[in-house]
Amino acid sequence: MPRWIAGVAIGLAAALLAAGCGTGGSATGHPDVSNGQKLFTGTAQCAACHTLAAAGSSGTIGPNLDDAFRASRAQGLSQSTIENVVLDQIRLGSGPVAGGPPMPANLVKGQDAEDVAAYVASVAGTGSAASSSPSQLGTNGKAIFQQECGSCHTLSAAGTSGTIGPNLDQLKPSQAIVVHQVTNGGAVMPAFKGKLSPAQIQAVAAYVSSSAGK
Repeated sequence: MPRWIAGVAIGLAAALLAAGCGTGGSATGHPDVSNGQKLFTGTAQCAACHTLAAAGSSGTIGPNLDDAFRASRAQGLSQSTIENVVLDQIRLGSGPVAGGPPMPANLVKGQDAEDVAAYVASVAGTGSAASSSPSQLGTNGKAIFQQECGSCHTLSAAGTSGTIGPNLDQLKPSQAIVVHQVTNGGAVMPAFKGKLSPAQIQAVAAYVSSSAGK
């Protein structure tokens, strides 16, 4: 992949976010986030150019993706909107850049582009440390919660203090409610069906329901 200068300014991401519009059609809504993570850190070599805490990357050639989306995420911008902004940028590339080659358009295409966009949208600006593939977490409910849910929810037992989603210590949801919410998503929360296995969803639901408020 050609190395490119920071022509994709953070301001462009902000402008696209404000406009709330796309240029190549919205994501289908059926991404493989694990594949997106692999592409970001491997084949597509995005990590070589971008800083993204969850990927353990600290590239400085392109925009810092955590900085680009942190404020908007904190203000409640939906993950799907962030995903479509990233997807558009992958499709468009950076355009001409003085002093060096631009980020090429369509560096990854089709479903792979949607997977990368979904991965970036799921972690950019969350402050999360480098994460494991969900399959590596097994059915450890606490570990699943800390990686997948803690950036948005407060749960004292897990040591998390996210404020985007409900405070689970206050809500004290039943296991059945957590299973339903994690499986199907709702409002700005994405559905985890397909990302987490049924056994993992049951494990994290059991952990939340038994730990909330304690």
